[in-house]
Amino acid sequence: MRMRPIRDGDWPYIAALEAEAYEGGGLAEGRAVLESRWRASPATCFVLDLDERVAGYVLALPYPMFRYPDLARTEQPAVRSRNLHLHDMVVAPDLRGRGRGSTLLRHLTETARSTYEHVSLIAVEGKATFWASRGFRAHAGVTVPPEYGDDAVYMSRPLSAGRIAGSKKVDGLPCPVS
Repeated sequence: MRMRPIRDGDWPYIAALEAEAYEGGGLAEGRAVLESRWRASPATCFVLDLDERVAGYVLALPYPMFRYPDLARTEQPAVRSRNLHLHDMVVAPDLRGRGRGSTLLRHLTETARSTYEHVSLIAVEGKATFWASRGFRAHAGVTVPPEYGDDAVYMSRPLSAGRIAGSKKVDGLPCPVS
């Protein structure tokens, strides 16, 4: 098992994993939208390669704190931000529950730590508890659009343990001053 950058030939597998993960929930974005998120920040998007099989992926891109991608639109070029938004992380169904998601998240945070101050995400389909157990905190004041689902929660976590210079506290977490 290894983490590696996404290659052009990975997209049919990534799109299939995404479609399977979100089938029935209306959250699947499709290949073109997923690829646009990758193009916005290829250095923070990875696949989990298990014996030459795309067994999972993570798509993350810079986004201002408390903002998030529109699920129906392709992504524009990356914006400058000290916040990295973890937009999507999927592990193949037969490999879930074995720490593969934690491996993806650890690799992403290690990669991001030198450039970003925070990682944000929107927890969907009741996964807020999963993300909270990994250090993410909900921001109750952030309204998430209905396209993300009824129980969607905007969450974030700092990438360093200490207070970050030039930041202020928001909902108990240091947040960059924009």
